[in-house]
Formats: sequence, C-alpha cells, structure tokens
Amino acid sequence: MPTLAKNIVDSLLASGVKRVYGLPGDSLNGFTDALRVTSGIEWVHVRHEEAAAFAAGAEAALTGEIAVCAGSCGPGNLHLINGLFDAQRSRVPVLAIAAHIPSDEIGSGYFQETHPQELFRECSVYAEYVSNAAQMPRMLRIAMREAIEKRGVAVLVIPGDIALADVESQIEEVRGYASRVIPAESQLESAAEILNSAKKVTILAGAGVEGAHDELIAIADRLQAPVVHALRGKEFVEYDNPFDVGMTGLIGFSSGYAAMRECDALLMLGTDFPYQQFYPENAKVIQVDIRGEQIGRRTHVDVGLVGGTAETVEALLPRLTEDKDSGHLDAAVKHYRRARKDLDSLATPSKRTIHPQYLAKLINDHADDNAIFIPDVGSPTVWAARYLTMNGRRRLIGSFTHGSMANALSQAVGAQAQDPSRQVIALAGDGGLAMLLGELITLTQNGLNAKVVVFDNASLNFVELEMKAAGFVTFGTGLENPDFSKVAEAVGIKGIRVEKSADLPAAVEEFLAHDGPAVLDVTTERQELSMPPTITMEQAKGFALYAIRTVLSGKGDELIDLAKTNLRQLF
Repeated sequence: MPTLAKNIVDSLLASGVKRVYGLPGDSLNGFTDALRVTSGIEWVHVRHEEAAAFAAGAEAALTGEIAVCAGSCGPGNLHLINGLFDAQRSRVPVLAIAAHIPSDEIGSGYFQETHPQELFRECSVYAEYVSNAAQMPRMLRIAMREAIEKRGVAVLVIPGDIALADVESQIEEVRGYASRVIPAESQLESAAEILNSAKKVTILAGAGVEGAHDELIAIADRLQAPVVHALRGKEFVEYDNPFDVGMTGLIGFSSGYAAMRECDALLMLGTDFPYQQFYPENAKVIQVDIRGEQIGRRTHVDVGLVGGTAETVEALLPRLTEDKDSGHLDAAVKHYRRARKDLDSLATPSKRTIHPQYLAKLINDHADDNAIFIPDVGSPTVWAARYLTMNGRRRLIGSFTHGSMANALSQAVGAQAQDPSRQVIALAGDGGLAMLLGELITLTQNGLNAKVVVFDNASLNFVELEMKAAGFVTFGTGLENPDFSKVAEAVGIKGIRVEKSADLPAAVEEFLAHDGPAVLDVTTERQELSMPPTITMEQAKGFALYAIRTVLSGKGDELIDLAKTNLRQLF
C-alpha cells in the first residue's frame, strides 16, 4: 500500500503540479521520499524556506496555476511564512505542506514544537491540521480547491508519522473552474448614467485587467478617457495603449497623478490601489472588482460593480454614448509625453557616477521581448516602474503588495524553474540580495539560468529617502557590501562588476548574453532621489528639517553630494 505522502504526491502530479520548492528535514522525509520515487514532479532544493515560498508564489503568478512549497516541522515551516504572506497578498494559488512533530508528542513541548495551523491562519485562505490518515485525500482536495478558487494560500499541517501511514491509493485531480461574473443590470445602468454625464472620465486600472486588454482599450476609446495604471497593472495596461498616461502613486508619473486629480468621474477596473491621497476628492467613482468585499475600501464609491473586468466592460459598452469630447484625454496624453521625456532625460551616462535610471534603461533596451522582470522592493521597484517597457509578452512581478525585501532572487528561482527557456532578470537591491544571498547557490544547484542585476548603492536606499522626507538624519542604513561579482564567482556563477558609466553598455550586453546564471554588480549613485509625482507640504517641510539636522550633526558633505546628484532633476 502507498503511504499518505505518496498519495499526496501522486495527486499533485495528476493536478498538473510539476515541482515542489523546499528544504528537507526529518519530519518531511516521507514527503520528499515520495517525490524521489515519482517521475514527472521535481524537487527544487532551496537554501532557505522563505525562498521556497517566494519561488512558489512567483510560479503561481506567472502560470495562474497552483504551485507548491514545503517545510519541515517547527523552524522549517516557520521560515515559509513571509513568502506565504506575499503569495496571499498577491492573490496567487499556493499550497504549502507544513510538516509537524510526531502526532503523539503534540502538546508536550516537544523539540521544535509549534502550532502551525494557528501561525499560518493569517496568511492563508485555508490552514488545517491532518490528525488522521483517513482525512486524506479529502483535505488535500479541499485545500487545493480553496487555494485555486480563492486565489490564495492553503496550508496542510501533517505530522511526519501521519505522512508515513499506509493508505489505500486514492489519487485526486483538482483543477480550476472557469466562470463569468457580470454585475446586475440596475448597477450597470447606474454606472452608465454617471459615465455618460461626466465631462472628464479617467480610468484607473490594476492587475484585475489581466486578460482584458482589448476591453480596456475599447472602453477608454468610447469614454475618451486617459488610462492610469497601478503598479501591478503595468504589465497588462501600458502596451499598445494610446490612452495610457502612466502610473500614479508614490513612485508614479506626474501625468498619472494629474489625470486622476482632474477627472469628474473615475472608473476603477480591477485595482485595490491603496493610497487615498492620490484619489480625486470630488469625482464620482465607479469601482469594478470580482470581489465585492474590495469595493469602497480605498475611497468613496458611488456605484460598485461586482464582476470580472472583461465581462463587465462588455456589458457596459452598449450603454455608453459615443459623443465624448477628447479635451481631457488630449491634455493628459500631452502631459504624459512631457513626463516621459523628463524621466528619459535622467537615464543617461554620467562622468561622475552611475545613475540607476541609466542601468534600468539599458537592461530594458537589451532584454528579450518576452523577458520576466522581478525587482526587489525599494528603489529597484521605482526604476522598474519607470524604465521597463511592457509589450504584452514581457512579465513584471514582485512583492508589490506585501512589500518584502529579498523577494527578487527567490522569485527568480520560481520564474526560471517554471520556464527554463525564458530570460528571467532579477533587479536586486544590495540590501535585499544580502538577506537571502544563499539562493545564488540554488541557481547553480538546480541549473537555473536567471540573471541578477545588483543596484549596489551601499545603502538601504529607499529607507534613506523615506527618512529624508520625514525629516530624519539618515541612520543605520549604510551597507558595507562585498564585491557581489566575486561572491557569484565563488559559487560558480559568472560575475561582472561595473563602477563607471562608460563600461556599462558592454557589460549589460555580456551579462544578458551569457549562457548560464550571471550576476551584474553595478555601483549606483547612493544619493539619487526618486522624486514622487507631487510633493506635499509635509514632505517639503520634512526634507528641509532633514537638511538642517544633517548639517547640525556634522554630515554636511551628504547634502553636497545630494545636490550634485539631483540638480538635473530640478532644472
């Protein structure tokens, strides 16, 4: 008879799962041994369980299918939590197998004992403890169904002895169900009434427009509406889109900010954009979301439409008039072109230092047209948002909602494992890379050819910017980094280091052309400011206070460097 663990592995295989990310441990032995003897499903050995969860989340984000990670009891599965939080908040389907101590020792304060089902409750849609082999495969089916249909994390807590129990062979195949959700007629009519009477409509589009690009363009054309995108919507919105006017938010464009603030009607499509200060104050707001509980969370909403983006737009279009004036759109597009030109002017070589904008632009220009980009949280996300060009084939994923450091390299593991033929580029911060630096070894051990660009500014750069904006003297943010290219070489990865702008173009080409994993360590300007689309009075006061405090603390040279670096952004 097969073990319970073997039944689980066979069911995962039948359900289309091709790999499991994790780190072995004695309580997980039954599961990993079942993987060992099962062809068609591989074990991707990582160096930290957090990376396993990040990798699974990345695979799920790119494929839309359930991905799996596993950790041993106690500290092993505790390490999964941060990566699982990211998957949960990104709304991607992930199953985590959390091994547990022997079932007859639970409650005794046994070695490595925790209460996993309680610990994982907040970062999952389903977290349950398997106390008896007879509960399976039903609980596996429920867990996978919850993860797939609710687009979140499901956790099964399984003691090692239960996983080794003999059971009847019961292989379960679990797949997602297709559905179309369309709002009620009365709500559609109310939304159409607002949109038809408005003079200046702006669309705010997020990740929920995935698969609805044609519908987005059609409704923007009908409404003569500029389209502003949230960060997670960038890859689905900005390509082949004459209505796109850039991103809004703290790292967005001034054109996106203005198009939002100046509208008299805002149509939100598949977005949970969280920053209330960027929403219009007096506009009518219509929000479309597949999850009704999301509607009205961020701003007041006049009409809520519960439905998928594509089918809701299809239902709205026949109700919309075709006589909209294009003045609002024309002004927004003109503003966007100016903003785009201004940003591009910053992505240039320098005799003094390497501007991170220039590095991001070169990566964009030389990357494959179907590359997968994964920026670390912090300033690499800023440069990715502003300088990577999406085309409908490229992908852009990251820790955009949970906002965790150290995501880029670990997510690159999952991205490359799920499609070895595609170019995967991690845009790593030096702080983020150092957190899970051991995952470079994961690349070599698993034959993964991901490319890692390091924005090496010797600091927690975005944290420094936040300190300055709040009026604090920068403290505790400096990093004494190794030469990351030499670290890469030490683990069998090609390493390149660049310290001069003139050397960067050739280095980028060499780096991306290398047949295998590679690390490009680029020393970028520490004092570069990623200017927001608008500066509040509080931020201006905070920056002035930072300047005064910095001088008084004897760090006036920092202000001089700051001015030298950023004068080009101001004049």
